[in-house]
Amino acid sequence: MSEAGVAVETEATTEKMVANNKIHFSKEVKQVIDKVLKTEDPMDAPDFNTVDYINQLFPNEQSLVGIDETIQKMQCEVSLIDDNIRSVVRGQTNTGQDGQLALCEAQKVISSLFSHIIDVKTRAERTEEMVKEITRDIKQLDCAKRNLTSAITTLNHLHMLVGGIESLNQLIERRSYGEILNPLQAITEVNQHFQQFSDIEEIKNLSQSVDKIQVTLAQQITEDFKEAFASKPSGQKQYRLGLNQLGDACKVMSVLDPKVKKELLKWFIAQQLEEYMHLFHENQDIAWLDKIDKRYAWLKRHLLDFEDKYGPVFPLDWEVSERITVEFCRQTREQLSQIMAKRSNEIDVRLLLFAINKTQAFEQLLSKRFTGVTLGATPAEQTRVLVPPSGADAPVAISVFHDQIGQCFKSHLDIYIRSIDRNLSELMDKFVEMSREPYKFAEAKTTVYPSSGDLFVFYKKCMVQCNQLSNEQPMYDLALVFKKYLREYAAKVLEGSTPKLVPTTTSSSIGKSVSLLTRDMQNLSSAAGQVFHNFLKEGDTQRFTRDDLVRICCVLTTGEYCLETVQQLEDKLKEKVTAGYVAKIDMSEEKDVFHRIISNCIQLLVQDLEAGCETSLQAMAKVQWQHINNVGDQSAFINSICSNFKQTVPTIRDTLASSRKYFTQFCHRFVAAFIPKFINVLYRCKLTLSDGSNNVLGCEQLLLDTHSLKTALLELPSVGSSVNRKAPTSYTKVVVKDMTRAEMIIKVVMTPVQPPAHFTQQVLKLLPDITIAEYQKILDMKAVKRVDQLQLIDLFKHTASAAAVSGLIEPAASGDEDTQSTDHTHPGGIVDDAEPGASSATGDSTTITTTTASSATPKRAFIFSVGSFTGSADKNADGSSQTGIRKLESLLKKRFP
Repeated sequence: MSEAGVAVETEATTEKMVANNKIHFSKEVKQVIDKVLKTEDPMDAPDFNTVDYINQLFPNEQSLVGIDETIQKMQCEVSLIDDNIRSVVRGQTNTGQDGQLALCEAQKVISSLFSHIIDVKTRAERTEEMVKEITRDIKQLDCAKRNLTSAITTLNHLHMLVGGIESLNQLIERRSYGEILNPLQAITEVNQHFQQFSDIEEIKNLSQSVDKIQVTLAQQITEDFKEAFASKPSGQKQYRLGLNQLGDACKVMSVLDPKVKKELLKWFIAQQLEEYMHLFHENQDIAWLDKIDKRYAWLKRHLLDFEDKYGPVFPLDWEVSERITVEFCRQTREQLSQIMAKRSNEIDVRLLLFAINKTQAFEQLLSKRFTGVTLGATPAEQTRVLVPPSGADAPVAISVFHDQIGQCFKSHLDIYIRSIDRNLSELMDKFVEMSREPYKFAEAKTTVYPSSGDLFVFYKKCMVQCNQLSNEQPMYDLALVFKKYLREYAAKVLEGSTPKLVPTTTSSSIGKSVSLLTRDMQNLSSAAGQVFHNFLKEGDTQRFTRDDLVRICCVLTTGEYCLETVQQLEDKLKEKVTAGYVAKIDMSEEKDVFHRIISNCIQLLVQDLEAGCETSLQAMAKVQWQHINNVGDQSAFINSICSNFKQTVPTIRDTLASSRKYFTQFCHRFVAAFIPKFINVLYRCKLTLSDGSNNVLGCEQLLLDTHSLKTALLELPSVGSSVNRKAPTSYTKVVVKDMTRAEMIIKVVMTPVQPPAHFTQQVLKLLPDITIAEYQKILDMKAVKRVDQLQLIDLFKHTASAAAVSGLIEPAASGDEDTQSTDHTHPGGIVDDAEPGASSATGDSTTITTTTASSATPKRAFIFSVGSFTGSADKNADGSSQTGIRKLESLLKKRFP
């Protein structure tokens, strides 16, 4: 079939397939085709519609005039497309035939390449065979050469071995050690070469002869040394070897078995120290500890004499001088251990420390002189340095000889610890005497007892000294002694010097408390607390003098210093002591003792300031509030309280200037104790007239006094100070919260009981957290009869329950909790220090608001709102209530502009 015929048939088949199967492309493929084949022909659109297209070409009958032209144009386009399709199909037919031809050509090329590779491989194999044939004879010659060389070398070694054995025997007889060394080394090496032929009888005999020569040399050299260093020569020997011959003998000995050298050195060192063992025998006076430096002086002289006489004899790598020193240290340690065990009752601390100091100095001298290689010291240990001790200018080399002798003293260091105990006991007696003398705060320029600094300086010196002696059990025992005298210092010096108020009626009770303190010294913290509790609770009201207050503050600051230093002491002891004793060192009990002392001192200061206010509170309770007929300035008892604050607080604040956090804690404790006491006195005040109505003027005067007291308490931390410093926020919140409660109580009292429902609602509004007992006290203040009180209490319970269910008092409760949550304290009751900055003026301090619902009104405003809680029944006939309120408003505006 011709090519044209195939093309026509292919075109017919393609047209038929297109007609029967319509090809569908995806949307993405169509978009790609549109980008490649850009066209504006409407028939190429994917949504082409024939009817719409015809309607677009012929919108009306007049447009049908050109229909023939349009049909002819489209037939031309169809013919053009058919031609394009036909050319493409024919092109595809020719491409397949061209590919088949290219594949056949590639197969022919591959076959040709394979043939070439086979030919190259065959030629390479033939070449390899030719090379092996050529080099076969060369390999045989090379093997023969190696065998011949080995045979010649072996014969030469055998000749050397036989000749060397004969020559060595002759040299040994003449003791020509200088000439023996080189042949002996050579024969020893040759003998090692013949070990692989030991199964040959002749070689085995020669090897045995070499071993016999080495044994003979070892015995002969040892005998020559003993003869040369013997005090009296034996009759068998006619001469001794000279030092040069002995030096050559040592070199020969280095080639022999190391055991031979070791035995020779052991004998020689024992012979050198024989004189020392006789001179310092334990039955000699010179052997006791007081003459221990003579031992070390003997070794120094002996080493100098030895190195001068016999230094050239021994090789340097033998380290004979160091070996003599090591053996000297071992024998000295054993001798001292034995003699101290027998005469332990004669050892005192001075003698012991003298011996230890001399020994340590000697060990350091040895460490500088020798490397310690015979002790197994590594090069790193030989080059290390220690941190210089206190007072030293240069670093000290590591003592590789450390405890080589000093180890014998460690079992007797309990004598040193007992001496430290005695010294601390004497020092404590001195501190007690010092604490009984009047403390001159102005001259000392510090509130911390100097004795506390002296105590810890002594502790530091003892710790450094003990660390030089031993950092094991003795260091732990020293820590126990430190703990003991820390407790004694707290009890005898700090507690003993604390001023106490001792009423005559309670002497027996105080005596009992003192006995409690001395009976259980181990549980000092609880005993001290009991003593202070008795002092605070028993007897009549008394006051400390200014000097007493200063003394208490000094005890407090000294306790703070001791508390901080004890922690540092504990850390330092744990750092110095060995790992096995770190967990045993614990000074938490001692820190608790100083914590308790600080707390008790603060309580004494609070007690004194409270005692100064006691008379004023009693005067407040005695005031006839129901008979007051006008509102004037603040009452006399408030002036008395403020005067007490101005007299006492500046002294405490100035003395505790370096311990601000404890002054803040003092202020917290005072208001925590004083305000409840003030409220209790407030409940005892009678504000009701004989006819059952409230004396509004008395209430307003009491309200004014309460507000003035709150202002004084807010200014308490900075009272009498030339520098205004803002009180801590936590302190301010406590004062505002508690004193606002006192003001609310007065406002409740001013509220008429009738109608009861309104009164109960006002109580819950002003005092949302009031208890039944407090509610009853308010009713007592209002002079409500018992029968009426029961009805009011029932109504109060019912109203409070309903209010709790309806959530009426939840906002107030949440605000109260928020106020309490702001009172943050450190562990142990230490309150955060005051914030820096100047405090506001007195008038500004009265504008502080509390977070409770009852105190949302500014403090200056709520005083004037009392009129809204007074009914017409409380007014006098002449309207004096309104007049009193106006007077109160005018007065307060003058006082608080």
